[in-house]
Amino acid sequence: MEIPNDRPPLLPFGMLVLVLVLAALDQTILSTALPVMARELPGRWPLAWVFSTYLLAATVVIALYGRLADLLGSKPMLLAAIGLFLAGSLACGASRDLPQLVLARALQGAGGGGLMTLTMLTMVDLFPPEQRGRYQALLGAAYGVSTMFGPLVGGALVEHLSWRWAFWMNVPPALLAWGVLAQTLPSGPASEDPPPGRVAIDWLGAALLAGALSSLLLATQHGNLNLPERLSLWLLLVLGAKLTLAFLWRQRRAAHPLLPLSLFARPAYAAASFIGLAMGVALYAAVVFLPQYLQAGLHLSPTASAWHLLPLMAGVTAAAVASGRLLRARMRVAVLARAACALMLLSFGLLVAVLHWLPGTPMALSAGLLPLGLGLGLLFPVVTVVAQRVSPAQHMGIATAAPVMLRSLGGACGVALLAALLARLVKDELAPLHALAGAAGAGRMTASTVPAAVAQAIASALAHGLQPVFACTAAAALLALLACRWLPQQQARALPS
Repeated sequence: MEIPNDRPPLLPFGMLVLVLVLAALDQTILSTALPVMARELPGRWPLAWVFSTYLLAATVVIALYGRLADLLGSKPMLLAAIGLFLAGSLACGASRDLPQLVLARALQGAGGGGLMTLTMLTMVDLFPPEQRGRYQALLGAAYGVSTMFGPLVGGALVEHLSWRWAFWMNVPPALLAWGVLAQTLPSGPASEDPPPGRVAIDWLGAALLAGALSSLLLATQHGNLNLPERLSLWLLLVLGAKLTLAFLWRQRRAAHPLLPLSLFARPAYAAASFIGLAMGVALYAAVVFLPQYLQAGLHLSPTASAWHLLPLMAGVTAAAVASGRLLRARMRVAVLARAACALMLLSFGLLVAVLHWLPGTPMALSAGLLPLGLGLGLLFPVVTVVAQRVSPAQHMGIATAAPVMLRSLGGACGVALLAALLARLVKDELAPLHALAGAAGAGRMTASTVPAAVAQAIASALAHGLQPVFACTAAAALLALLACRWLPQQQARALPS
């Protein structure tokens, strides 16, 4: 069911924006609350599990939500995801120790992963094809900005209320959104009719995919999670690779595959999916590593470093809105995507140049983020619109979900690999500090000069180490630019449905 062009369903769309904002905030809102939580919550589990469990659960369920939406319709699955997110938020706020909080975050993530996918999929039921680009762009802007505002919101809540309100604040808007969407969303039919008496889901494929994603995501966080010794990094990597191969083998032979590989046989869909993966690498590389340099290298406060991301936020918001208008004005999707990837490439080139020539100027680094924000904002609707328009109607749900899953996976795995590279480079750069410490111990340097020299050496090491890190991220943006060759050359509204 589609709403007529002259009656845009702004109320349900507003509720979709609301639930997507909640899901995006909960990915980063706890970053400034962890020290307080560590003091208040008993338990020996690593605090990193509070973050990783949400990310793991949210990523693992994305494909399953997409497939179930194909079979049962997007509305019931969206309402179920909001319900899980609401229950998880209540459980997180009521947690009395770290194990309870980690389990509650898994429940919350199981709902949040559905919200990130199903809000985009519901656009198909709400808007005709020629209007979807505009509203997909607004959803993309809301997601990007909310992710970056999470630390600021979390810091304000901890300072004035309690870390528990980072979860309890979700309850009223989630209840409101559930009630409004239950009444106003069209009950569009499922894309295909499942066999009588059962739902045609490849549960074995879902289990294999969940195992593969879990192994790979645990491997990316292996150094932070205090895992048992038998779960070594290499074991997780090998297990993830084997389960991935088993999943692909299963999808080629299953009667009702969870993720039809035929989608990736379409060059436009494969290109859009790869661009989504590169977006995850670019977004999280900037959001993770630049604040790290500003705080550890230039000694800015967490709040001050977060404000230096403002050009990124502004760029995402402005460009996402502009992208929707450009798509509606019949700009060719391949041209728009090329411009966006070129802006991403430019941004990381500027960051490398600033770190090389002006490493102590945070304002220059902040300005270098503006092209990245513009590029990401332009791409948010393009990836979703292309994925939906070049895929068959019976696979609309999973076709929408796969690029979202790859974006999350690209962010997690890409940042983990880049963090390992940065750690190695910084370690090599700081090797002379051992000689410095020895000199101080021998009395050749005063105690007052050692801390200053150490701080300067750390700042220099981070600046030097981040240059190849951002160069690698620029390479991902370059590959995304090359992938634009396989995007459709038509206007968005002319793409085949």
